[in-house]
Amino acid sequence: MRNRASNTLSKGKIRQSWSKYNLYNLQRFRSPPTANRTFFQQKWSAKAASRAYHGEQVRERQWKRMFNHRIRSVIPMNAADLAADDGSLVSSGRGSGLDKDGKSAYQTRPIPYSHMTFAPLERRLDVAIFRALFASSARQARQFVIHGAVTVNGQKMKHPSYLLNPGDLFQVDPDRVLYATGHTKTSFERREGRLARRKAKSQKSQEAEDAEAAEAESKETAKEDIKETPKEDTKETLKALLAQAKSVMSAGKDTLAPQRKQELRGFQQAVRRVLSRSESSTILADSLEAQFSQLTLLLKAKRSEKPVKKEVKPRPEDAFASDNGDTEAVSAKRDTEAAVSDKLSEAFAQATLGNDVDASELSDEEFDTLQRALTQMRDNPLDNSKTYSTPWQPRQYMSAFAFIPRYLEVNQNICAAVYLRHPVARPGSAEVPTPFGESIATPAYGWYLRRRW
Repeated sequence: MRNRASNTLSKGKIRQSWSKYNLYNLQRFRSPPTANRTFFQQKWSAKAASRAYHGEQVRERQWKRMFNHRIRSVIPMNAADLAADDGSLVSSGRGSGLDKDGKSAYQTRPIPYSHMTFAPLERRLDVAIFRALFASSARQARQFVIHGAVTVNGQKMKHPSYLLNPGDLFQVDPDRVLYATGHTKTSFERREGRLARRKAKSQKSQEAEDAEAAEAESKETAKEDIKETPKEDTKETLKALLAQAKSVMSAGKDTLAPQRKQELRGFQQAVRRVLSRSESSTILADSLEAQFSQLTLLLKAKRSEKPVKKEVKPRPEDAFASDNGDTEAVSAKRDTEAAVSDKLSEAFAQATLGNDVDASELSDEEFDTLQRALTQMRDNPLDNSKTYSTPWQPRQYMSAFAFIPRYLEVNQNICAAVYLRHPVARPGSAEVPTPFGESIATPAYGWYLRRRW
């Protein structure tokens, strides 16, 4: 939003925003009164209310240049009726929309032309990003474009006023979309994020120092014992050097001096340290995937070996004992449930660390619970380095604004959308999303129609 005043509750204007204040204003909005008001005043109030929502970030002079009184509309004609017309209905006007009874075919479903007044604004890039649910407000979508987080047809676009053409593909940075549509961080999460960034920065500097030390050691040993090799990938070069050092150690096991052996062992340790740190992320992902596959196989094996449980009928003496206040069975059941929950939590902790899970003491339900928890952890992990709250959750009050127009084709997986065509008006509906009815749309269209002419 432009400032805090545009989001207050006193004015009650509706904006293109997912704010809870805007939702409250939308709920309490009422059409301006028409009694004791001139037609000019009615048009002015309708224009003010509609412009507060449609293109609030666009200047009035710029919008007047975009306005076009020729509104796009579609009137479907029944081909069967047109083909069956032999000319006897010429007097009533063939193709004029009149049926054989002389009534209008669209009398019950009129075309809302006036709702298409602000259709040119839907071509703007910032408005299209907001309609595609990639931003929580039109102002935020405008900020994404200016900051270079949006591409159009593969090219970076920094002009929010860019007018889309049918077939244009625009894409937004996924991290920006998750930030815009997700929960905001709390003070505790922000502090954890700062600590994580500091730790990552120090670890990165330490890794750079270790890499420089390993590179210096590798250069010294390569000059003495190893022939110069052609330039290739750093990772492959380190592996080759490690293999050559291992071969030298095995070949000269009895002839090498102890000091020489110590130097070669130190070189091998340095190379292994660098390789392990470069492959840490890959190893973690592979171990997690292996853990998932192992859990799935164990679950299938356990279900196949599951014995048939015998149905035990309740005995009258058990009910009598429970009625008399016998709490031993209840306490034993609670102890069993506590033990089961402890085993499940311990298995989950071991799985998150990449260790082996003891599946002999887990039931099928516990397996399913553990698998769902690990799946959610893999797909929606906890990452304090992100700008939004993790694990990611949809933003509050989002459901009231979560709709996509028919002229956009959106792919939420890659945060991209295609502008299929320009919005049009059809019998009974208009494709321009608006919270206002006919009492606001028609006077607003009349205001700009008069100004235009």
